Amino acid sequence: MTTAYVGIGSNLGDRARSLFDGVRLLLAAVPSRARLSPLYETDPVDYLDQPRFLNGVVELTGALPDPVALLDVCLSVEAALGRERSVAKGPRTLDLDLLLWGDIVVDGARLTVPHPRMHDRRFVLEPLADLAPGLRHPLLGLSVADLLARLRSGGPSGAGE
Repeated sequence: MTTAYVGIGSNLGDRARSLFDGVRLLLAAVPSRARLSPLYETDPVDYLDQPRFLNGVVELTGALPDPVALLDVCLSVEAALGRERSVAKGPRTLDLDLLLWGDIVVDGARLTVPHPRMHDRRFVLEPLADLAPGLRHPLLGLSVADLLARLRSGGPSGAGE
């Protein structure tokens, strides 16, 4: 049994519907036990000229595919719900980011796990802390709650949100 965490976000159309449809399609492709965090409305980061996001995290537990295969499932679910990649970090109907896959570290051409910027992103850490505040970042060794506290205080893990 493996537990993985996937960040979910949307800022186009019926954002909540897109998120719930995305989770439904994800679970159809990867049968597992799932928990969904509360959803947060957040300002865009990096590319600012776009609508606000609705963000959350889904926890998947079960006999999960390997991380790259799970990434492929996430990409196919995004495409099925109309995701277009015309502007980098721009508006999207659905964004699924593999944040963590067990406690493994992947540093490949297509995928980096843990997600390389998750510790700097409040829109990831808040919903992740709702599900697993004691979960430790495999590289940084800090809990999600500690990473969130550092981010909120403007500390070393991300004054730059």
